[in-house]
Amino acid sequence: QVQLVESGGGLVQAGGSLTLSCAASGFTFNNYALGWFRQAPGKKREFVGALSGGGSSSAYADSVKGRFTITRDNAKNTVYVQMNNLKVGDTAVYYCARPRVEYTLTRSQSRYGYWGHGTQVTVSS
Repeated sequence: QVQLVESGGGLVQAGGSLTLSCAASGFTFNNYALGWFRQAPGKKREFVGALSGGGSSSAYADSVKGRFTITRDNAKNTVYVQMNNLKVGDTAVYYCARPRVEYTLTRSQSRYGYWGHGTQVTVSS
């Protein structure tokens, strides 16, 4: 079965950096784009970014563009999000997700069928 397990969350000061990991199993990893989403307290879950299976195409939310970078290691079945210059507004639970369909790079949450349990990122001022 498909499993996505996030790690790497924690507490960081504003301006700092953090890298989250998402270890995947149960499917042909390099056939699928993977996305990162986040949900702040009292807010809806929102798209952060996504990376294609081969790593050549990506998409980012405007709010993180230039600060966050998604990469993947297909040999390790792991996707990462490097988060730099973190802001208090980046505080949220961060989720890794996989689309239902292969070779689909999308910002649309409804097209993602598998989700991790999330990892908390807290940015202090």
